[in-house]
Amino acid sequence: MNYSEIEGKQYHIQVGEGDVGKYVIMPGDPKRCAKIAKYFDDAKLMADSREYVTYTGYLDGVKVSVTSTGIGGPSASIAMEELVMSGADTFIRIGTCGGMQTEVMSGDVVIASGAIRMEGTSREYAPIEFPAVADIRIVNALTDAAGKLGGNYHVGVVQCKDSFYGQHSPETKPVSYELLNKWEAWKRLGCLASEMESAALFVVASSLRVRVGSCFLVVANQEREKEGLPNPVVHDTDMAVRVAVEALRTLIREDRNQIYSYVPCRSRCEQ
Repeated sequence: MNYSEIEGKQYHIQVGEGDVGKYVIMPGDPKRCAKIAKYFDDAKLMADSREYVTYTGYLDGVKVSVTSTGIGGPSASIAMEELVMSGADTFIRIGTCGGMQTEVMSGDVVIASGAIRMEGTSREYAPIEFPAVADIRIVNALTDAAGKLGGNYHVGVVQCKDSFYGQHSPETKPVSYELLNKWEAWKRLGCLASEMESAALFVVASSLRVRVGSCFLVVANQEREKEGLPNPVVHDTDMAVRVAVEALRTLIREDRNQIYSYVPCRSRCEQ
């Protein structure tokens, strides 16, 4: 059932088939969409509904889009579900994160190879034993792009949560014993950074048989702050955006040349 008032448009994001490309960049903040769309050719605003803003244009002659997701797994999963129903199958989330290892510094880029499922959305898609992992082709494309563009970057596991203040003031929460102990466990396991959407997106993508990856700007690192190390706050996401755009160019080129011969599994299964 489609609850939208406009026939042919998805209920929340208000786009339909033909409105978006198969390749979509997914920031959280709607205000970042116009900034990202400037990297596209002939970009046009397609929809502005709730937290979901969508622009569609072209990159190397191929239709691509950017759709914001808002904050957290629930809204991000809605965006992915409805974008897939509109024809998209390749996603790169960009956003911000907080560093957890002291070598992960403000202004660095983090590329997620996998995510800790310390959130609730993914549990409605898969048992907790199922891992939240990024598509290896997108991880490789993001890593190559970050190396090409220069600057510091890190590749590894990130932690995803539902409560921003559960991370930043856990001692004030009735379940502080769990939040603090698990935070220490994630650090000891080498978790690079904390954010809020990738675990849900990785698991949703697995369930839909589409591909997704993530890269982030490190805004700051509370662990460096605790140790008295330099910890400026950085807000400029341009490097993460450029990494995502360059990675899309790589994926478009690979798909065009059939390096990976990518066809969404749902299409193969329907044949």
